[in-house]
Amino acid sequence: MANSDPEGVDGVRMTWNVWPRTKLEASKCVIPLAASIAPIRPHSDIPTLPYAPLRCRTCSAVLNAYSRVDFLAKIWICPFCYQRNQFPPHYAMISETNLPCELYPQYTTVQYTLQMDPDPNNPSNAPQLQPVFVFVLDTCMIEEELVFAKSALKQAIGLLPEQALVGFVSFGTQALVHELGFTEMSKVYVFKGSKEIPKEQVLEQLGLRAAGGRPTAGYPKGLQNGFTNTVVNRFLLPASDCEFTLNSLLDELQTDQWPVQAGHRASRCTGVALSVAAGFLGACLPGTGARIIALVGGPCTEGPGTIVSKDLSEPLRSHKDLFKDAAPYFKKAVKFYDSLAKQLVDQGHVLDLFASALDQVGVAEMKVAIERTGGLVVLAESFGHSVFKDSFKRVFEDGEQSLGLCFNCMLEIGCSKEIKVQGIIGPCTSLEKKGPNVSDTVIGEGNTTTWKMCGLDKSTCLTVIFDLSSTDQSNVPETVNPQFYLQFLTSYQDPEGKTLIRVTTVTRQWADISVSTEELIHGFDQETAAVVMARITSLKMETEEGFDATRWLDRNLIRFCSKFGNYRENDPSSFSLNPCFSLFPQFIFNLRRSQFVQVFNNSPDETAYFRVLLNKENITNAAVMAQPSLISYSFNSPPQPALLDVASISADHILLLDSYFSIVVFHGMTIAQWRNMGYQNQPEHQAFALLLEAPQVDAQIIIRDRFPVPRLVVCDQHGSQARFLLAKLNPSATYNNATDIAQGSDIIFTDDVSLQVFCEHLQRLAVQS
Repeated sequence: MANSDPEGVDGVRMTWNVWPRTKLEASKCVIPLAASIAPIRPHSDIPTLPYAPLRCRTCSAVLNAYSRVDFLAKIWICPFCYQRNQFPPHYAMISETNLPCELYPQYTTVQYTLQMDPDPNNPSNAPQLQPVFVFVLDTCMIEEELVFAKSALKQAIGLLPEQALVGFVSFGTQALVHELGFTEMSKVYVFKGSKEIPKEQVLEQLGLRAAGGRPTAGYPKGLQNGFTNTVVNRFLLPASDCEFTLNSLLDELQTDQWPVQAGHRASRCTGVALSVAAGFLGACLPGTGARIIALVGGPCTEGPGTIVSKDLSEPLRSHKDLFKDAAPYFKKAVKFYDSLAKQLVDQGHVLDLFASALDQVGVAEMKVAIERTGGLVVLAESFGHSVFKDSFKRVFEDGEQSLGLCFNCMLEIGCSKEIKVQGIIGPCTSLEKKGPNVSDTVIGEGNTTTWKMCGLDKSTCLTVIFDLSSTDQSNVPETVNPQFYLQFLTSYQDPEGKTLIRVTTVTRQWADISVSTEELIHGFDQETAAVVMARITSLKMETEEGFDATRWLDRNLIRFCSKFGNYRENDPSSFSLNPCFSLFPQFIFNLRRSQFVQVFNNSPDETAYFRVLLNKENITNAAVMAQPSLISYSFNSPPQPALLDVASISADHILLLDSYFSIVVFHGMTIAQWRNMGYQNQPEHQAFALLLEAPQVDAQIIIRDRFPVPRLVVCDQHGSQARFLLAKLNPSATYNNATDIAQGSDIIFTDDVSLQVFCEHLQRLAVQS
């Protein structure tokens, strides 16, 4: 039975749970030293403490379960830098039988609550920072789509907490900021969509100059009940006060009325609308948790952020265009969104994108701003599709379905002195805070030990890549600590507006590989290693020109098998892998065929969307994206996992494929025929009715817990939508070797090699001297 909660209380998983001592030995391990961390993943065993953490005066590490304590002298020794620290007076009662919570060995993760400056006369009346939502709605779409989008917005406003502040911007050829505080008459501020509008001009035009003089870091002074002054109240109002006004405004809102020439695209100024929203949020509420939620229904064709010209004869950029540098608008748009990302990160605000269109809308260009601010992204075909509707609703829902959206997060990482941080892959921004634990090599967001995440939710997960310092410590093993320590400190503002700090401290063993690799092998986490390789591959495909992902993965896998396989030189038949590694080659095989590496069949928008989610989801979910799971349902046995292979298809079975982005319920030929004849409606065939129902019920359970909501595809063998399943299966039976396939099974029309052929090649190359 697999571990049902592999992340455990700490929310940390590592590629290697035992580390080699030297940089050279680490490089021979092929798979990098990395940890996947879920900074605010909820767990019932994490205690919450009502005071501030105690920090080491040299390295700022927080007092933790691995600190050594001298109870007589009231001193604690930091496990990171060995500094002796005096306990402050409020720890005076500490003793071996009276420990503070953070020193208990089982509490390796603890949470501290911090009060914002409370009112000295009435400490219970601490100011609560209310979350802010600015909705940005595209009006350049057909009437039907706009009706769907408006109805989703109305539902969202009804679900918001009463005190949450709401603002509204609509855009088409021009961007319109709607004043909600003036209910007597609808009042809008119009911004021209064709040119970049600096933040100062936005403030000038909205009459926010007075508010604009406020510093952009920290929290605004004079904050009462979560908002600052009457200037702000013109544009941002509590949801309970403006629900009626907004609903009336949405009822009157029409599609963009500017005429569109025949053979041309509508004029859409997405970039201007987003920068106007960012500008006025920065003036009103810098440093408070705010989200810009954009609903976009087509490509930007006007002003900054343009991705295609208005002429319909010019197609949207494809991967081939990007590869050949033949996408004239791409680099300029990315540069614009990069500067918008910097502004949003400075302000502490998040950009969320809900894109619904049959063609691309520019997710590839906006990715930088979404990822750096920790925003959400959902890509659907229509605003009426369940993928959009159900995902959008979940953003605002409470209770178990809640995403647990938090704001203004700061992540600090502390390590033992031999360890250095190369960087993080995931939704965050480097704050360029140098220190002794910063590596010269940078992967992802690096050059720092502190990162900013403007927005994160309870499933956000980051990959931290580590390095070892190049000096060789293995000469004096007696004096070296057999353990090393890592500490992850996350401060954030929760949905209620409280400021919390979560501290996770983990320890692992060093191993001397020159003596034995046994410990190292047993500490390998195949699933984490596979996902880390997927994330590094995706990053390299985006940042390194001419990078050949398939060759890079193959070369690393061959090196890995040469290092850890058991074999006689030049004898492929003698090759075997330790069970701790046995699933890894199969995962790399599926990763090579996945949408992260094979991009020719997807648009740049889809690829960007897949990569944002790969980099932000936990290890279990990310593994399913690259290597889907398959469950088989039949009359003769309970539902059971099936091989991800075309041989699993059978005429009298139903298959349930979970590839994260879509869920496929696939009926074998016989099952489909019986269903079409209506056997399930006859009382004597109740077992058949239950068999048809089981995969549907399981699919709904998966869909309910997932964000974004996956697309559900129900199909039959030999039907047109069967391709959703066939594309993911190992082609062990193709049109070339279809002689020995089982009755009622299927073949795949492809020239791809099968897993068996792939493993034979791998064994042959791994054993070469």
